[in-house]
Amino acid sequence: MNTSERFMRFAAECEIMAKSSRSPESRLTWRGLAERWVRCAKLVDSHDAIDRRSRRPSAKAPYRHAH
Repeated sequence: MNTSERFMRFAAECEIMAKSSRSPESRLTWRGLAERWVRCAKLVDSHDAIDRRSRRPSAKAPYRHAH
């Protein structure tokens, strides 16, 4: 399981806690935490995508063998 998937699992657990909470304040707190975990998961995904693109050799800059 990668980091993003773990964060989404944490978000799901927070949603479960929100649904089982009795007080409106607790529900809001748990839902807020769930939203933060989702944002973190998306942030990790976007950073991973940027890392993958930066590691890929560019088609515009051909490899030049040093002599």
